[in-house]
Amino acid sequence: MNRAMETPHQPPSVDVQPPMVYVTEDPAWEYQHLVRNLETERAPDVEELNTLGAHGWELVGVFATPPSVHFYFKRLVR
Repeated sequence: MNRAMETPHQPPSVDVQPPMVYVTEDPAWEYQHLVRNLETERAPDVEELNTLGAHGWELVGVFATPPSVHFYFKRLVR
């Protein structure tokens, strides 16, 4: 048998559907904007970020406008 003529083994195609998640209400978010001037202040450290996280805040964006850095957080309205 000529090995050059063989095609590599292809696994069978599997059709996978993601689970359906039904949300009865639109989630409501609240936002927090933290600005730090890095010439005069330090960026948030791990302890400060962990405290925000413990209160439900999730860091979703960082935008630098030197010398300032903007930190954007969001969380579900409780």
